[in-house]
Amino acid sequence: MRMDEMHVVVSGGTGALGRAIVARLLGLGATVHVPWIADRELATFPHTTSVTLAKVELDNEAAVDAFYRGLPSLYASIHVAGGFAMSPIVDTSAAEFERLFRLNALTCFLCSREAIRAMRRSPRFGADGGRIVNVAARPVVRPAGSMIAYTASKACVASMTETLAEELKAERVLVNAVLPSIMDTPANRAAMPSADHSLWPTTAEVAEAIVFLAAPANALTSGALMPVYGRA
Repeated sequence: MRMDEMHVVVSGGTGALGRAIVARLLGLGATVHVPWIADRELATFPHTTSVTLAKVELDNEAAVDAFYRGLPSLYASIHVAGGFAMSPIVDTSAAEFERLFRLNALTCFLCSREAIRAMRRSPRFGADGGRIVNVAARPVVRPAGSMIAYTASKACVASMTETLAEELKAERVLVNAVLPSIMDTPANRAAMPSADHSLWPTTAEVAEAIVFLAAPANALTSGALMPVYGRA
């Protein structure tokens, strides 16, 4: 499953899951482009000399357009960037609802749209098609309480995934999403110290599923919402 000379975008690539995806892609020979926004994540990002980095506000239409237009070519775009918050509906403001939609749904929409345009500009597009992989969430299909804004925004990501898969199938662009449960990250361990962390999927395990969907080895699957729950 080599990806030599294939250009891949990983939005949110400096975060915990994004780093695992970037590491796997680099191991397969891909050329990786990482739009980033959080200085604290970039400060400890281990792949600064191995990828192309660009500071991009992914909910800004003009900025996303400029980023994708600047790519030399594009085979796959993986959309990890997003945010999480939870609260009962009576404690959820309109501003918080809109914020999560911008972080999760709008960033996914803008990156998907500009990725498609970039793929169509690639000289290899007719032969290779392309891949888009989004990150939704387990609550989309297994609802949990007190996270209505987050779940609704990730449900939008899931719906866009299925819709785009139908729209782009004639062009051989395969569009899929993964639905992670709580992942084993330092932040999640700190937030839930008494949980059984062995039940959670690792970021490397989730990254493996994502990279398969983004790679040429996936020649068939499109429109899937893949559960990556671990044993939780």
